[in-house]
Amino acid sequence: MADDQVSEPMQLSLFAVEKPEPEYTSRSTELQLQPDATLEPAIGAFARYMANRGFSQHTQQAFRLDMLLLRDYLGPAAAIADVSTATLNAFLKWVESGRGIPCSPKTLERRVTTLKVFFGWLADEGVLSRDASAPLIHRAVSAPLPETLSDEEIQALLEVTQALRRGSEAASPDARPHLLITLILSTGIKKSECVDIHLNHLDLTDPEHPALWIRYKNARRRRKERRIPLPANWVGVLNEYLVQYPSRQRLFPWTGRNLEYVLTGVAETAGVARLTFEILRWTCALRDFCEGMDADALRRKLGLSEISWYEVEARLDMLARQRGHKA
Repeated sequence: MADDQVSEPMQLSLFAVEKPEPEYTSRSTELQLQPDATLEPAIGAFARYMANRGFSQHTQQAFRLDMLLLRDYLGPAAAIADVSTATLNAFLKWVESGRGIPCSPKTLERRVTTLKVFFGWLADEGVLSRDASAPLIHRAVSAPLPETLSDEEIQALLEVTQALRRGSEAASPDARPHLLITLILSTGIKKSECVDIHLNHLDLTDPEHPALWIRYKNARRRRKERRIPLPANWVGVLNEYLVQYPSRQRLFPWTGRNLEYVLTGVAETAGVARLTFEILRWTCALRDFCEGMDADALRRKLGLSEISWYEVEARLDMLARQRGHKA
């Protein structure tokens, strides 16, 4: 038992929670860009946007160089409103095979992402009436598709965790496996986020609509903080768990490795080949995707940047097609 555990059960109180800082939102009036603006000032505004949104230095540099390459291709006098989908496709063909400098598939894929982020941003801000990059097609994802659980595997896992929750003549009731697995299946959080959950990150002010706040100590990651709804019946399991594993601080006062052992034990009993946090996270994302969750809402739920989402969404679409959920 961890040091922050106590011997007496604790009554879980209703915790007050603070809302995270709002994400950066600029408007076209603040950008001071017009449709007839050239790429030069637009790239400067784009650089400020990326910095404000917390893009990594590596991403900021790569995206800026991609846009400068487009500027050089179109010429300094080209207006952003005059850039069409056909123009962007011609540019991509040029950088791939007509520029005379090797362009790997990975680099080409990133340049497609750069164009989608840049022109999508200008369209969202109202500077452009349409997003010329929207029809651009990403190449097929070359990395292997992530592992996910089938409905039958999920059912087998939950049957095991429910049995552990009830207990037996040989073992006392244990709600921890069911609490852990249903938490990840419903929220899609990462292992690192799971082990950092404190009890005051749980919003139980409305028992019918409980929620989890994902918090970060690092100020640079504050923009990824978010509120994720929890199933109403999860609270009952939580109360059972806190009687069995009293804690004053963290929800799971163990290392991530120890929690992985819990998942492995459940998988072995259920006859499931593998069970990890990553598999549960992708399974949650795929279920939400197949059920038609709004793409931006799913991106925010998973704590992903717009950049990461382009690849994740493509993989989810491929996984969904394999299961017959997409035409």
